Amino acid sequence: MEFIRRSGGRTVPQFCLLAMALAPSLARADSILAPVGPVGRGDSIIILDALVIMLAIVIPTMIATLAFAWWYRASNARAVYRPDFTYSGKIELIVWSIPTLTIFFLGGVIWIGSHKLDPFEPLPSTAKPLEIEAVAFDWKWLFIYPEQGIASVNQLVVPVGRPLHFRITSASVFNAFFVPSFGSMIYAMNGMVSQLNLQVDKPGKYLGFSAHFSGDGFPDMRFDPVAVPPDQFAGWAAGVKGARLNRAAVGALLKQSRAVKPYAYKGVDPTLFDAIAAQKLPPGEGPQSGRSGPGAQNVVPHGGAP
Repeated sequence: MEFIRRSGGRTVPQFCLLAMALAPSLARADSILAPVGPVGRGDSIIILDALVIMLAIVIPTMIATLAFAWWYRASNARAVYRPDFTYSGKIELIVWSIPTLTIFFLGGVIWIGSHKLDPFEPLPSTAKPLEIEAVAFDWKWLFIYPEQGIASVNQLVVPVGRPLHFRITSASVFNAFFVPSFGSMIYAMNGMVSQLNLQVDKPGKYLGFSAHFSGDGFPDMRFDPVAVPPDQFAGWAAGVKGARLNRAAVGALLKQSRAVKPYAYKGVDPTLFDAIAAQKLPPGEGPQSGRSGPGAQNVVPHGGAP
């Protein structure tokens, strides 16, 4: 109680308001609370709405706990002692109605937000989406730009203000494509194609990674999403140099490697992504299931249910 009375001259409600005011500034630049596009903003709104709705229970409960402790203290002669009390319909109504309404509100927010942020739904825009094909390997990412005929490993360059249409698969085990500032994590699965529509409205370098454990190299399975103005993106795409990426070259990508530095390919087989997704090419090695000891992994290979 001494802390509540003094606390540097601030009351507990003042501390709560201060913490809520500072929360946006404390959000990391690569977090979902620092969105740079419409999908990311939609995701952050859902999270903040859910937080406010849940605080409608948490804060009154904390206040009521302190109020009850203060009112029913031993020195309060006005507090009625009722050892035979067993039931109150009014109390039961309050106790159950508030959580029920909270669940309804949370469900409504999530239901509406999930439909608005459907990853397969194209974003409203007059601009043509940029097509990007993303493939998860052990333990790196390959990004194919079919219209530009180029590809890059562990580096994603996108134009600002233009919708992005991703087709995502895995050449090995389960992974999850996630750029927190862009929004909407989605699975990359062997033998299956996921779709994701995003847009970036602010230039910068962001954080991208796999959000699903996939073996020894999982901590290093990161990539560098870079958003640049459209003219710079066109210049970057035109200036890409590298070897040709065909089915034979995929063999090198299928080999397990960690902390791979970004590099690019010039000239991409247009059927490569579909061949990987249709399992017409051999899958990656995946974690070695026969190992034992500290390095052993328990990961379901090649698209199996986790």
